[in-house]
Amino acid sequence: MEEIRRGGGVAAPRLSASWRRSESYGVPLDAVNPAFTGAVDDQSLFSECGNEVLHGLRDTLAGEPVSLMLTDADGLVLSRMCDEKALVDALDRTYLAPGFAFSEREAGTNGLGLALADRAPSLVRGDEHYCTGLWGYTCAAVPVMDPVFGRLVGSVNLTTWSDKSDGLLLALAQMAAGHTSALMLARGRGAEPRPTPRGEVFRVYSAHRGAEAPPELGRAWRAALDEVVAALRAGQVVAVVGETGAGKTALLGTALRTVHRDHRILNARPPNPRDAEAWLALWTPELAKETTSVIAGGVDALPQWAATELAGIVAAAPRASLAVTASEAAAIPAPLARLVDVVVEVPPLRRRPDDVLPLAEHLGARARGREVRFTPAAVKAMRTFSWPGNVEQLRRVVREAVTRSDVVDARHLAPEVLCGSSRTLTRIETLERDEIARCLAEPGVTVTRAAEMLGMSRATVYRKIAQYGIRTSD
Repeated sequence: MEEIRRGGGVAAPRLSASWRRSESYGVPLDAVNPAFTGAVDDQSLFSECGNEVLHGLRDTLAGEPVSLMLTDADGLVLSRMCDEKALVDALDRTYLAPGFAFSEREAGTNGLGLALADRAPSLVRGDEHYCTGLWGYTCAAVPVMDPVFGRLVGSVNLTTWSDKSDGLLLALAQMAAGHTSALMLARGRGAEPRPTPRGEVFRVYSAHRGAEAPPELGRAWRAALDEVVAALRAGQVVAVVGETGAGKTALLGTALRTVHRDHRILNARPPNPRDAEAWLALWTPELAKETTSVIAGGVDALPQWAATELAGIVAAAPRASLAVTASEAAAIPAPLARLVDVVVEVPPLRRRPDDVLPLAEHLGARARGREVRFTPAAVKAMRTFSWPGNVEQLRRVVREAVTRSDVVDARHLAPEVLCGSSRTLTRIETLERDEIARCLAEPGVTVTRAAEMLGMSRATVYRKIAQYGIRTSD
């Protein structure tokens, strides 16, 4: 494909792809006219932590003509800090200000739009911007990912005049993004950071080769499964959407084994954006094979260029058998969304309480290597828990519980399952909650006895039970 040229130079591949997308969105070349929403979410953990980091960086850059900004995952500018009035006035004239959306779709190729589209650090200088109205600036932006769940939450953007040195601009943006993510983790629930995705490819063997039979699940799961099976039998491209850990890949794997019993199934997990090229090269040749089905997981995390490349590969291979997963239909990149015929949602586990026990028994048997039973108290606790982490959280809880007993009681479950607090807890609060819940889960322990064991007054324990939503029979 012919490279886009501007000013006699040849654009880098990422910029070239971004310009093409900008053109397809209908972005004007000579005017910046981004969408204005007015209200911004400045109460999120990302906004709180990002602004604190940028305030510190602002002090370091005192006197420098640099604007520091936070945007959300859609490119909406959440905040802007700048001490040079001339730069502030100029940014206002181009609408690069809080409340305005500056994704590629609204403003064409620009630093923050490219960073969000490609999920990668980006530096766009002067006339590398698609719109001439932005040629007076150099923008460095870095995406920020949720350190626990791995989803894109926004970007850090540093903007200066195009005639100023940009040597350190991207490095400073990367530092600020890294510090923001670290601060989010520290102020969050004390959870472990999500491992960096490596884009592994796993083979799922077909049913006749001894694949493990899934447990018999409830009506909501069966309805989603039947819908996917029907679409696959009709030769349609299927996207399964739902919350992280809800079982999207498991549903697709079961459906594919039902429809294509002679196929081998490859599950390609989403890669780190910088590894996307190698990820595509690793498994896409399999799409040309008639007896191979591929599940491309988490396509909403793909850089735009990788999604475009994948869509082109699928379109060029008429017999390609590809299914995809994503968090929601609207998040599927446009090039792939155009290929999808059917979208099926997997309901979260909190809307499938009848699935909790069969899944727990199945996961427990796999972890223990033999049958595992759950007492009525354990079943009640698991069925009434909201499971924000869905099946992946259930898997972890069950795996830990069955190391304690083959008959799992409520006291063997993680304290989080025995509590109902929807508020994000600090690390200290989490430790306190867990210790109170552990004491109350012991057989025969009343609130009075728990207060004695914990060295607290009975009134304090009751207050903590209400504060943390701890379930008790006392």
